[in-house]
Amino acid sequence: MSTDFEKNIADAEALLNPFRKNTLGHFVDGKSTIGSSGKTFENVSPVNNESIGQVAAGDAQEVDAACKSAAAAFPAWKAMKGGERRKLLNNVADAIEARSRDISLVESLDTGQPIRFMGKAAIRGAANFRFFADRAPDARNGQALPQDEHINYTTRQPIGPVGVITPWNTPFMLSTWKIAPALAAGCTVVHKPAEFSPLSATMLAEICSEAGLPDGVLNLVNGKGESAGKSLTEHPDIKAIAFVGESRTGTMIQVQGAPTLKRVHFELGGKNPVIVFDDADLDRALDAAIFMIYSLNGERCTSSSRLLVQSTIYDEFVARVVERVNNLRVGHPLDPATEVGPMIHKSHFDKVCGYFDIAKTDGATIAAGGRESDVGGGAGNYLQPTLFTQARNDMRIAQEEIFGPVLTAIPFADEADAIEIANDIEYGLAGYLWTNDIGRGHRIAQALDAGMIWVNSENNRHLPAPFGGMKASGIGRDGGDYSFDFYMETKNICVALGTHRVPQLGKG
Repeated sequence: MSTDFEKNIADAEALLNPFRKNTLGHFVDGKSTIGSSGKTFENVSPVNNESIGQVAAGDAQEVDAACKSAAAAFPAWKAMKGGERRKLLNNVADAIEARSRDISLVESLDTGQPIRFMGKAAIRGAANFRFFADRAPDARNGQALPQDEHINYTTRQPIGPVGVITPWNTPFMLSTWKIAPALAAGCTVVHKPAEFSPLSATMLAEICSEAGLPDGVLNLVNGKGESAGKSLTEHPDIKAIAFVGESRTGTMIQVQGAPTLKRVHFELGGKNPVIVFDDADLDRALDAAIFMIYSLNGERCTSSSRLLVQSTIYDEFVARVVERVNNLRVGHPLDPATEVGPMIHKSHFDKVCGYFDIAKTDGATIAAGGRESDVGGGAGNYLQPTLFTQARNDMRIAQEEIFGPVLTAIPFADEADAIEIANDIEYGLAGYLWTNDIGRGHRIAQALDAGMIWVNSENNRHLPAPFGGMKASGIGRDGGDYSFDFYMETKNICVALGTHRVPQLGKG
């Protein structure tokens, strides 16, 4: 065990002690509270499936208290000058940076994500707050739309209290990606984090409060989706729901919010293709394909989980993938050498492992992995990174979101075949394309039914750029002004110059 690994373990254990000793509560109106339901659920670490502690299970009563707190805080937060909100949100960014190591250590043990990625995710969270903080003073800006005898201008105003429901894969970063623009826009927030990974959400709520956010501006309710989540999506004080998670859950949220005409923003599932042509820089394509499916344990919506390789190089390229997959380091998430950690929860581990038999039944070949890993002596949710080959696009392993370190390789003949295979899926979140023919790059990027395309690159995020998907992969876009479009209402104001003829009725 390396010195860095030992230190990570010791520091993480010290950070987890308070969570083990005390029930993790909600955060409502600036205060931590257990709530009145008395119900709890156990938070389990995927490293060894041992308890990290008990978490208060919020129900309709706790959600109602949080929503009422957000509604009461909204008028003052809305009225606050954008420059003041910018100052407060930059304070939050500073505090996140100061505690980034603590956040990353806690999140690694809570989610199983390797520390090499979680450290960067915490810093990304600070960057999200800083990016939207700097846009807060201009959030209400609109357009001048003059006519001959009227002047139209638009302005924006925050929509009101909003609900934010976040997933368990990179929970801290994704929470900031939703919460920061909502706060910058002038909305107040009720946050419901995933029950599998609740710890960093509490750290964020405490950081925001300590950084000076007024009470009630950010509230947190822990709990299960069917109780706390449903209560939040149905609550009349909540004007919009921003959700990241599974497509089927998004469908339920849309139904639950319909009676109160909730605005919804969904970042949902993906089964994203990475398309490799025989004229590509194959070394770079290989690096990118491996990174985009096996980093973050394959538990990411933008993972390139379908590898489409031109048939002229399929055998050669896949052989290189097999070599790299077999060389991936599976291990404890706090070990700096670990590249793939344990799956988030035993139920998810079982789901991912279930696709090994499905692949065999459908006639695919398991070229690498396809089994549990003996890391941790079998106590944790570890599996071997897996590659399926000789697959067809109509197989379940090519159509369903596995959400683990599992890649399905499919050959294609030519450009038209690649486009047809890539689009023959219910999802449309992301696509990756490798070719040195720039014309082909543009043609295919425009032909793919996906919200985001990267040509000759892995997933590279530019914060002002739109982030979101088509089809079953979501509704709406995050990033830059696109986020404000969701969290704000656009108002048109028309002022007459006093020269136009007003229509007259009833004068005979």
